[in-house]
Amino acid sequence: MTTSPIGRRFYRLRTPEPVTAVSVRVDPERPDPYPVYLAVGAGRRRMSLTPDEAWALWRCLSEAVATLGAPPDYIRTDIRPARR
Repeated sequence: MTTSPIGRRFYRLRTPEPVTAVSVRVDPERPDPYPVYLAVGAGRRRMSLTPDEAWALWRCLSEAVATLGAPPDYIRTDIRPARR
C-alpha cells in the first residue's frame, strides 16, 4: 500500500432497519502498523487493522456477502471521505 500525505479520513455508512453505523478511519500517517480502524455500531465492535488485514477482510467479506444476493439499494451510493 502506498501512502500519501492526505491525512486521516473517515468513511461512513448507515444501514436502514435496524439503523447501524459503520465507519472506517484511515490514517496513513499513523506511526504504528495499524492505520485502518473499523467500527460497527456502538460498543465493542471495533478493530484496528494493518493494511494487509484490511485487504484480506475486504476480499473475504465481499465474497461472503455476494452469496446473499443483489446489493440493497442503500448501498448503491457514493461515500465521500471526511476529515471529521
